[in-house]
Parts: sequence; structure tokens; C-alpha cells
Amino acid sequence: MAEGHERLLRRRGQAEEARRPEDLLHRRPLHGSGQVTQSSTSTAPRPGEEPGEEAGGNSGGPSGASRKNILFLMTDQHRTDTLGAYGNPLAHTPVLDELAATGTRFDRWYTPTAICTPARASLLTGQAPFRHKLLANHERNVGYLEDLAEDQFAFSRALREHGYNCGLFGKWHTGNRRTAADYGFDGPDLPGWHNPVDHPDYLAHLAEHGLPPYEISDRIRGTLPNGGPGNLLAARLHQPVEATFEYYLATRAIEQLERYAADAHERDRPFFLALHFFGPHLPYILPDEYFDLVDPADVELPRSVSETFEGKPPVQRNYSAHWTFDTMPIETTRKLIAVYWGYVALIDKQIGRVMDAMERLGLVDDTAVFFTCDHGEFTGSHRLHDKGPAMYEDIYRTPGLLRVPGAPGGQVRDEFVSLLDCTATILELAGLDPKPAVDSRSLLPLVRGESVEWDEDIVCEFHGHHFPYPQRMLREDRYKLVVNPDSVNELYDLHTDPDELQNVYAHPEQAEVRGRMMRRLYDVLRERGDNFYHWMTSMYDVGEVGHDPTLSGLDESTYKA
Repeated sequence: MAEGHERLLRRRGQAEEARRPEDLLHRRPLHGSGQVTQSSTSTAPRPGEEPGEEAGGNSGGPSGASRKNILFLMTDQHRTDTLGAYGNPLAHTPVLDELAATGTRFDRWYTPTAICTPARASLLTGQAPFRHKLLANHERNVGYLEDLAEDQFAFSRALREHGYNCGLFGKWHTGNRRTAADYGFDGPDLPGWHNPVDHPDYLAHLAEHGLPPYEISDRIRGTLPNGGPGNLLAARLHQPVEATFEYYLATRAIEQLERYAADAHERDRPFFLALHFFGPHLPYILPDEYFDLVDPADVELPRSVSETFEGKPPVQRNYSAHWTFDTMPIETTRKLIAVYWGYVALIDKQIGRVMDAMERLGLVDDTAVFFTCDHGEFTGSHRLHDKGPAMYEDIYRTPGLLRVPGAPGGQVRDEFVSLLDCTATILELAGLDPKPAVDSRSLLPLVRGESVEWDEDIVCEFHGHHFPYPQRMLREDRYKLVVNPDSVNELYDLHTDPDELQNVYAHPEQAEVRGRMMRRLYDVLRERGDNFYHWMTSMYDVGEVGHDPTLSGLDESTYKA
């Protein structure tokens, strides 16, 4: 552990005394209709500009003393089971483990959708994907919108309007035409889904420090169904750690942190700083010390590598072929998992450099720290890689850590929470009204250790990646229901089958569970305004309806009680 963490370690003794809250799974009301007021969508000052008098600064807005600095650490395609804090005994993640020990660890933290751009747009807006309508990554977009609406609410605009410095260093991937700067963020424009190793600022970093250029070998890939080479999954990087894109991102974030710290100390101007790593998204491209950090012989394969796809939607078998799982020996899967864990270790080390800078700059006591990701990764589970139209825990349940100054440490919460809930939490930390984040709920009561009513389930959605493929999921304590309009639905008993290998949707003994969850999902979607429910009205037992499901407007009387 680096020296800069000694102060946090001293706090850990106090954190370990905090008791785990019990019996806190309670239902909460759904949020509003998604109407955005004019005041919520006014144009933010450009990065580097001062907010207008009416926008706040220190005139009329919340006082600096009541507003927290916010450090938002985010990764891409990150499995929960890669962290020691979540139970991996082979993990090399001391920095994130320490954040969990001194803050709150959420054990049921889910992404609203397991695909990069829509999930990141939900974080920015506090709206579910069906509502903000940015439903696919533009690289493989087949007709969906590629940018958010011009007047879309974004938390960053609200923060900047009220005197915050806002910066984002790393992956943006929240639209195609508009960049992070258009939403009020300082920082370089780093487009795309993977490390842009040809970016001029990264190349300048290499040149400034006399570091060698990007070069790889030992490529790992399978064979596509048509006989072509599969997607690159991993490779060995012939650069030192200091030349990695991860090191570069942390360096630039620290430089910005130093500027923001001066503004915070001298002008009482708070900051929001996001550091978004492109990894550990595949391909896992690492220097020797991380490529070989974990011995593949020590890796225990996930039980779901025995997936048969029996009784499941055919698209899952097709995705397995696309990701070439069966064309590679099982030893390759072990190596891929080992390298993936090494990638997480590299990122943890770089986060440690940022945390050390926080300590050096005297920011720890005034800064809330988030860590999460956009979604998970299969890494061989269910004979799959990447993500896709399969709503398994591997890609929907993700890590979520939050430390807020003054809140008890060492907490573990098991409410169902979402990446979406970060938006309202950020706004509340900034002393702003969270209502514009209509599908988001602040996590601060949970972080403070309060007993509050909360939903006993969570709804997630998917709209497609390589092709349109709508899905909806309802996850509760024991069961998960997935509705797939094109083929068979899925129901998993996560108490008896935590690896989700057996689809029990059609089992007669599950009729009560199936019916109850289908009706619950239907009600939630209708209340939210998610039109996916229309298909469900005629195809499944959703109970009595009080409207004409054909929407013809010609026969409403038949459906009224």
C-alpha cells in the first residue's frame, strides 16, 4: 500500500466497527414522467468560463461549505468478482479494497443496460435508456439515435451552472457528434470505445517522457464461423507501465486535480472530476508485469463454462460463435481470465496514484469518491465474451463503491441500486435538486446508514448491439425474469442456480412465480412509460387491463371495469 493511504488505513479501524444494516429491502415509489423543465436545460458555460451571476458561483447558489468535491472513478466492462472487496482471494486491488473498507460497498448494484453508450447516457442524464433514447453504440448502430436531444438535462451542466469546475478525463462514448466539452467538461476529447493510442495528446505524453510507442505481440483470438480471424481478445504490450494509456490518463487527471484543488482552496470553488478508464474492456492489452501477474493455473473457471444453451434464446448460442469461444482451448480461457484480472490490477494501481494526490492536496476530508463501471463482462462465462443480448448477472451486476466524508465506513448495503442512482446522488452532494434525474434516487441515505424504504426489485433493459434486440429484466431477491419477444423467456432461481444455467420459465411448478413477476414487470413498465409493455399485454398473463391494447381508440368500453 502506498504511503498516501496511511491516513485512510487509520480510519479503517473505525470503519470496521460499523454494523451492517439489516432488513432494509423495502419498496419505493417509482420516479416521475421524465418531463424536463426549461430551467433544467439551459446552456452551461463552456469549460474554463465562469458561471453567470444568476447561475450561482458564490452568489445565490448553495454555499461552498455545503457542497462536496466529487471524484468519480469509472471503468468499462468490469466484473464484480475481480475485486478483493467482492471476495476474490487472488485479486490485486488494494486501493479499491481500501475504498470499500472506508466507504460503502453496494452488493446489488446494477447497470440499467449492459452496453457502453446507453449506460453512460443514463449516468449523465439520470434517465433510463428508453427515456433518453440513446440506445446503441454508434460504431455498430443500425438506426437508433446517435446523440442525446439538444435540450437534454445533464448533471454536468447543472453543476457548472452552480459554480462547479467539471472535468472528465478518459472515455466519453456518450454520443457521436457532441463531445464531453459540449456538456461542460474540461479535458481532452478522447473518442471511441478503446484506448485511442494514436491520440496526439497521448503521443505527446510518450514523447515528453522518452517512452516507446505502442507495440503488441502474443495476440489471443479465436476463429469466426466464416473462417476469418476472431476479435482480438488480449495481447502483450511492449511498453513499460509508464507508457500505458492507463498511466497517461491518471497523470492527466492528477494534473487537473492539482488545478481544481487550487481553485477549491483559494476561491472556495468545488469540483467534479471524472476519471473514466477505457479498460478493462477487451482486448486486454498489458505490459509483461500485468500480462503475467496472475498464474492461469490458479484461476478457477466459472461454472457457467458448461453452458449448453438448452431451453434458452438461440441468440445466445449465436453470440458464443461470434465470440469464438469453442474455437479456443479451455487453457486459453484460463489465461484470458488471468490477464483480465491483471488489467484490473493495473487500473487499481493508477487509481492509487490519484488517491495519493488527493491526500497530498488535502482533499480527502472534503471529497466524495465513487467507483463503478458502465457494465460487466463475460470473460468466458456462459461460453461468451464481451456483452450482448443475454441478461446474466455477469454483465448486469457490477461493482459500486461510495465514500462520503462524515459517513460511516465499512458498510455493506444489499438494496437493489443502479448506476442511474449516481446522478441524483451527485446532484444532492452538490446541494442541487435531484428531480430532473427522473429515474434516479440519491444513495446518500444508504451511505449515511439510514433505514429507508427501497424497492425490493430492479428493472433493467436492453435494445441491441450488433442488431436490434429488445429485452426487459426484473430481478428480485430469489428470482430473475427476462422477457425476450423473439423466442423464449427466461426465469432463473438464483438461490438454487446462482450461475443461471437452468431456465425454469416453462416449469409448471414455477407458474405462480412466473405470473407474479410478469405482472410486476408489466406494471413497472407501464408506470414508467416504457412502451415495451404493449407486447406483453397480448402475449402474457399480465392481469386485467383497463385500456384497449390495440390502441385503436375504437373499443375502450370493452376494457373498462
